[in-house]
Amino acid sequence: MPTAIYTENLTRLFDKRVALDHLNLEVNQGEVFGFLGPNGAGKTTTVRLLNGILDIHAGRAVVLGHDVATQATLIRRRVGVLTENPSVYDGLTARENLSFVGEVYGAPRDSLPARIDAVLAEFGLSSRADDRVATFSKGMRQRLSIARVILHEPELIFLDEPTSGLDPEAALMVTDLIQQLSHQAGRTVFLCTHNLDEAQRLCDRVGVIDQGRLQALGTPSELARQLWQGIWIEVELRAAPDEALVQALNQMAFV
Repeated sequence: MPTAIYTENLTRLFDKRVALDHLNLEVNQGEVFGFLGPNGAGKTTTVRLLNGILDIHAGRAVVLGHDVATQATLIRRRVGVLTENPSVYDGLTARENLSFVGEVYGAPRDSLPARIDAVLAEFGLSSRADDRVATFSKGMRQRLSIARVILHEPELIFLDEPTSGLDPEAALMVTDLIQQLSHQAGRTVFLCTHNLDEAQRLCDRVGVIDQGRLQALGTPSELARQLWQGIWIEVELRAAPDEALVQALNQMAFV
């Protein structure tokens, strides 16, 4: 398959601390690739390096056929990035936020309004399109943030902890949106997460990173057999459970 991301001994230091240590990785076009690891493992540093935001101290990286060290501007035109703490402009409406982003990316002005309407509908925000973002819930803000990322129809999407800080209902809505994105127009999705369940649900392949080093690579089922023994079961409740049940479950080591 064509390669969307290729790294060879990619390395980054902060002072004398190694944040990313000789990362060798290939991500295929059209796949959802999960980058799984705890906070501080090197996931965000990797995303910043692949987008030319941080300088590479050793090794090399190629994204969509462009060398990151010399062609970062070309890369940023073709990718979308959702940071761990995405920002939207509270004083603007949802439509105005998208219009601003469209102009930044040089979207054609004659077709931009129709594109904005389509994205708002896709993310369930049409009814709130002309409301100020300051009135939005956290889940709605996250949906708008992802809408901003895909507005210019990027070939490659970086999502850095997209469900971080969301309540379970909002997080489920966002993961459903990511599943939709991954099956549209052959987009490649690079998903950073520390959530094993999220990686298993969404990703074709997963790389496990810790302390800046790639520890394992494979499909979720392959990694589950290698690294996590037992059977994983997820239970979704239709109503809030009794407090006694919650306390009993909390006392079980395997829950």
